[in-house]
Amino acid sequence: MSELRKIKIDDKIIEVDPNLTLIQACEQAGVEIPRFCYHERLSIAGNCRMCLVEVVGGPPKPAASCAMQVKDLRPGPEGAPSEIRTNSPMVKKAREGVMEFLLINHPLDCPICDQGGECDLQDQAMAYGVDFSRYREPKRASEELNLGPLVETHMTRCISCTRCVRFTTEVAGITQMGQTGRGEDSEITSYLNETLASNMQGNIIDLCPVGALVSKPYAFTARPWELRKTESIDVMDALGSNIRIDTKGREVMRIMPRNNDGVNEEWINDKSRFVWDGLRRQRLDKPYIRENGKLRVATWAEALAAAATAMKSGKVAGLVGDLAPVEAAFSLKSLIEGLGGKVECRTDGARLPAGNRSGYAGTARIEDIDDAAMIQLIGTNPREEAPVLNSRIRKAWAKGAQIGLVGEPVDLTYDYAHVGNDRAALESLSSREISQETKDKPTLVIVGQGAIREADGEAVLAHAMKLAENTNSKLLILHTAASRVGAMDVGAVTEGGLPAAIDGAEVIYNLGADEVDIADGAFVIYQGSHGDRGAHRADVILPAACYTEENGLFVNTEGRPQLALRANFAPGEAKENWAILRALSAELGQTLPWDSLAGLRRALIEAVPHLKAIDQVPENEWQPVPMADLGKAGFVYPVKDFYLTNPIARSSPLMGELSRMAAARNATAMAAE
Repeated sequence: MSELRKIKIDDKIIEVDPNLTLIQACEQAGVEIPRFCYHERLSIAGNCRMCLVEVVGGPPKPAASCAMQVKDLRPGPEGAPSEIRTNSPMVKKAREGVMEFLLINHPLDCPICDQGGECDLQDQAMAYGVDFSRYREPKRASEELNLGPLVETHMTRCISCTRCVRFTTEVAGITQMGQTGRGEDSEITSYLNETLASNMQGNIIDLCPVGALVSKPYAFTARPWELRKTESIDVMDALGSNIRIDTKGREVMRIMPRNNDGVNEEWINDKSRFVWDGLRRQRLDKPYIRENGKLRVATWAEALAAAATAMKSGKVAGLVGDLAPVEAAFSLKSLIEGLGGKVECRTDGARLPAGNRSGYAGTARIEDIDDAAMIQLIGTNPREEAPVLNSRIRKAWAKGAQIGLVGEPVDLTYDYAHVGNDRAALESLSSREISQETKDKPTLVIVGQGAIREADGEAVLAHAMKLAENTNSKLLILHTAASRVGAMDVGAVTEGGLPAAIDGAEVIYNLGADEVDIADGAFVIYQGSHGDRGAHRADVILPAACYTEENGLFVNTEGRPQLALRANFAPGEAKENWAILRALSAELGQTLPWDSLAGLRRALIEAVPHLKAIDQVPENEWQPVPMADLGKAGFVYPVKDFYLTNPIARSSPLMGELSRMAAARNATAMAAE
C-alpha cells in the first residue's frame, strides 16, 4: 500500500491512500457525493458529471471526482494539504446545471414508474433539481429494446450512464449491449436486437439509477413502501448468496441481492432473483396418504400415524434433499439413527469423505479467488453451477490470473488453458514437476461435483488434493446443493454412500430429495414443499415449508454457516421441517429432546460447535484422501439445465421459458440450403 497522503475535504483533514479517487476519499471522510455512472465494482466512465467537486488551486472549473485520483492533486501553499470542496457555490451551480440537462429529455413517468421510491434520479432531483424548465423543444424519445423475459426496458428514461453496458461486458462476460450514436442521437442498444444470453443479467435492474431497466415479472405489482423486507440466504446453488426477500402479505414479490464481500459481493444469478413465481405453484399444502394406488387428502394426525406405523414395521433409511436446512438434516439424522436406520445426504453419488472437512468443504475461502494468480478447475462448469462465483473468477482473470480447466471445453466467459477432459489429464497434472516460482504464487484448485460422482470419485479427489499440495494451493470444493455441507457437518452420511444407505430399506424417509429415483418396493414418506418427483413416488406426503417460509441454517460451499430468516408463511397446513420431524418422533415414541427451534439449535451447536460462528469460515485441518487408481472416464458436469435444478425452479413458468430459450440458443444452427 502506498504511503498515506493528507488532504482537506470541506475543512476536515484526513489521511488517505493516494491511489484512491476523490469520490472514494470523500466517502472515507463521511461526505456523500451524488453519482449516476460511477459504481465501485465497475470501470470508471466519468460521463454523468454529477459527482463534480471544486479542487482549490486547480483549474477554475469543477472536476469529476470519480475520474481524478488523490495523487493528481497539487499541494497547497507552502506544502499545505490539497483541498477539495464539495458544497461550495461553484459545485452547487455545476450540479444543478447537470441535473437540468439530465431532466431535459426525461419523461414525467414517476407516478407509473416501477423505480419510483427507489430512484437515484428522484433523490438527486430533490437536492439539485428546479421546479421549472427552460427547455421548449419536443422531448427526445427512444424505442424499447427486447432484452428477453427478465428485463423490461423504457429507454426514453435512459440517462446514458452506461452501467448496464459495463456490467454485461466486465462482470457477466457478454458483449451484446453497447452505446451507438453521438450527442442527441446516442442510445444504449443490444447487438442486432439480440436478447441477453447470460444468467447474471438481472443485476442490471439494480444497477440502473433510473427506471430505464426494470424487472419484467415484478412490473406494476407492488410499490417499495408496501413491501416487508427480510434478509435471508439463497439456496438455488451452494454459494449461499446473501439476499433480501420482499413480501406483500403472504406473497413473495421479489428477491434482491444483499452485499457480502466474502460471498456474492452484491450480485445474484437470475435463478435466485426470479424463481419466486415457483414458490406459489404446485405447492403441497395438505398431508396425503396413498390408498389403493391413489393419493387422498388426510389430516396431520392420520398422516403422522401412517408414517409412524410404517417406520416401526421395517428397516428405515433417510435421504436429505438439496434444499434442507441444517436443523432439518440434524433432526432427521437423530430420528432415523434412533430407530437403527441410516441417513444419507450425498444423493447424487458424490464421493465426499465423511468427517474430513478439508475433503468436502476445502481449505479456501471464496474471496481467495480475488487475489489468485492461478486457478485450476477440475470437473466443474462454474458458469452453470455457480454463476456469481464464475464472475468472481472472471474478475481474477481480468486482473491477470491464469485459469486451467480439466473437463469438457465450455464457454466460461474468459480464456483458459484446456488441460484435457479425462482422468489421464488430471493424473498428468497432479504428478507434474512444479517450479518454486509457481509455488510462491497464491493459487487455487476448484473441484466440482462432476469430478467426484463416479465410482473413482475418491481417487479423483485424492489427485486434486495432491495437486493442491504440490502447488501449495488452497482447495475449494464447489457443491451444487445448498444443504450438502451442513448435512455433512452433522454427519448425515453412511459409509458406502446412497446404495449402502437404502440397501434393504423397507421404509425410506425422503426429506425433499427430488433428484433421486427410488425403486419400487419400499414404502416412501416424502416431506417437502412442492409436488415434484419425490411426491409422485410417495406413499405418505407431509407438506413442509420452503426456504422463504422458515428460519434455517445453511452452510455454503466454503463452509460458512449463514442464517436464512422467514419472510412469509407456508400455505395451507404446511409446517416447518424441524417441527414435522419433532411431531413424528413423539408419534414413534422416540421423542426428540427439544420443543423449540432454539432448543434444537442448542443441541445442534453442542454436537457441531463451529455452526455457532455465523458468517465465519472455520479453518479446516488438512487431511489428504488416500491415493487410489483413477478410472478411464471423462468428466461430466452435474448441471444439465441451469434453470431447472430443483423443485421450486421446475414449478416456475418463467424458469421453464428461460430453459427453452437457452436450449434454442444452444441448438446447432442449421446452414441455409
